Order: sequence, then C-alpha cells, then structure tokens
Amino acid sequence: MVDIRTLRDLIPVVALLALGLTGCDNKPAAQAAAAPPPVTIAEPVKRTVTDWDEFTGRFDAVEEVQVRARVGGFVTGVEFRDGATVNAGDLLYLIDPRPFEAVAEQADGQLSDARARAELAKRELDRSLTLVQSQNVAESTVDQRRQALQAAHAAQMQAEGLLKAAQLNIEFTHVLAPISGRVSRHLVSVGNLVQGSEGGSTLLTSIVSLDPIYVYFDMDEATYLKYNRLYFEGKRPSSRENPNPVQVTLTGETKPSHEGKIDFLDNRLDVSTGTLRGRAVIPNKDLSILPGQFGRVRLIASAPYEALLVPDTAVATDQSRKIVFVVKEDDTVEAKVVTLGPIDDGLRVIRDGLKPEDRVVVDGLQRVRVGAKVAPHAAKTAPTGGKT
Repeated sequence: MVDIRTLRDLIPVVALLALGLTGCDNKPAAQAAAAPPPVTIAEPVKRTVTDWDEFTGRFDAVEEVQVRARVGGFVTGVEFRDGATVNAGDLLYLIDPRPFEAVAEQADGQLSDARARAELAKRELDRSLTLVQSQNVAESTVDQRRQALQAAHAAQMQAEGLLKAAQLNIEFTHVLAPISGRVSRHLVSVGNLVQGSEGGSTLLTSIVSLDPIYVYFDMDEATYLKYNRLYFEGKRPSSRENPNPVQVTLTGETKPSHEGKIDFLDNRLDVSTGTLRGRAVIPNKDLSILPGQFGRVRLIASAPYEALLVPDTAVATDQSRKIVFVVKEDDTVEAKVVTLGPIDDGLRVIRDGLKPEDRVVVDGLQRVRVGAKVAPHAAKTAPTGGKT
C-alpha cells in the first residue's frame, strides 16, 4: 500500500516533468522579417549642357624683351627694384653720359663750321651769277663756286648726322623700359663697364608682360579630327575662324578660375608628337599668373544639347560596364547600363540608358541588391555640384 505522504511529495516533481515535456513539443517562434534598407532617390537632372575637352597648358608672356645696353660705358645707376612691375618708358639704368656729351659738343661745333662754309659758298655763287651777266666772271668760275656750295651743303648734312648720332648716344645712356610688365633682377651693378651694340651688347635685365597672358596647349590628332567633323556637320564653330571660349584651372584648384578665348592654331601637326599646338589669351588683371606656370585648359567640344545628369557617386562599375541603380514602381531595385559623358557643373552626363522619370539611387548604393526591395526616400534637394 502506497504511503499518502510519499504521493504528496511526488506531486510537485511530476508537475515539473509534465511542464518540461510540454515545452519540448513547442517550436521556436519565427523571427520577424528584416525591413527593406532605406535609400535616397532622385530623378535625373535635365538641362542644356556643352561638352568640354581638357588639355594640359603652359602659360607664356605675350611680350618678352631682353633689355641690353645700346652704348658702352660705366653704369652709374640702377633705377628699379628687382622683380617690380614697370611701365613702358620707366628708367631702368643710367650709363655715364659725359663721353657722349663731349662728342655731341664737338659735332655741334663742326655743324656750325659747315653752316658758315655753306653760307659763304652761297654768297660767292650769288656774286658770280651777278658778275657773269656783265662778262666780268668766266662761266668756269661760276661752275666752281656752284660745286663748292654743293660740297658745303654735303659737309653740313654730314655734320648734322654726326650731331644726331651723338645726341642719340646721350639718349641711350638712359636705359628705359620698352614695354610694361614685370622686370627680372638686375644683371649689372653700379660701376661695371657695359658694352654697346658695336661690341656685343651687354644683357642688363629682362621684362615680360603679364596682362593679358598666353596659355599654350597641345591637342592630339584624334581630337583635331573630331573638331573638324563637328565643324563640317555644323555642330561646333572652328577655332580658326571664331574665338572659341576656354576655361583654365590652375594647379591646386578644383574648378576653373579664369576664362579666355582661342586666338591661334598652328598650321601643322608636330610630326614627333602627333599633336597640334593651340593658344588662348587669358586676362590676368591681378597679375597672379606668371609665365611658365601649368594649368588645365578646357576647350568647348560641342554645340549645346539637352542631357540627363546624375551625381557621379550614383554611378557604379560592373566589370567593364557602368551602371546606375533604379527603383521601380514596386520598390525593387533594377540595374541599368548607361553610357557616360563628361562632368558638367559637378554632375555626370548620361548619354544613354536612363529616362527622365527614372528614380535613381543617389545614396545608399552599398545597401541595395538587384531585385530586392528598398525603402526609397526622395532627396531633399536636387543634385547639384561645383564645376570640375
């Protein structure tokens, strides 16, 4: 017979076993489905754009002059600061003028003597012409005095030329700036002897003009042929006939800071490089650009046309293809292969593969998978950017 107290003690144990067995029969609750990842979408920007080609350019001065001594002598003054901006006609150097002043005085005396001789010869000729009418002077005497007058005039002209040369030499002792621009350092100091043009003139300094300034660049043959084709199709004006605009980006800049016009294309391609040399004129009012600097030259490459643009960060690479992710009506993701154009005002031109109404993923590309649902959110502002 079973002890009632023993059964009473077993009741809690049996209850626990039953509860455990009941728990073994229940399956784990299914996990909640993951929410679609959030992405930012925007429609392509539609606007009129113009294509630009970019080349490496080097700046050069429009005018450059080597300032040399035109007369020999000792330098008595350097009248400019090295590297300063000078104007045409500014005094740069002084050369001792005293030897030339002495020569000028001598030439002036010779000229006075020649004028006196010419005056005397003229009076004698006039007297002979009067006397020849009364047969008191022979015709041969008249001829001699006429020849003497001509010789006196020749001597006078020679003396005048010598005086002008001497005065020019005095003028050349003041070395003036022939153009406006920035002067280099002085190459000759006070007290040094310089040679004039007769003995191989001495280089004193140099001056380069700065405003405006040239920028030279080289385009390859394929680009030149493309421009020719566009010109004959009426889609782009020729740079030989029109001052096509250019934009210049200096070293360290992210967008163009200077604008100019094409003013020259060479008449042949360089056979060693297969490139054509072009040149543009750039205003340089603040004189910040110096000859010899490098810059990136952007040249107009097409006529204006309507295009779709998206942020460059919205473009992904799939092996050799460029793709953008588009959210369809059911919020699933589709990849579209696109043909890219240049960057314009910070956005990438899409030549082919997109429609104006497409909803392009512009943020959150790393969270999307083709065919999977997403939670699209419209961008707060239209995609924009600075020119690059």
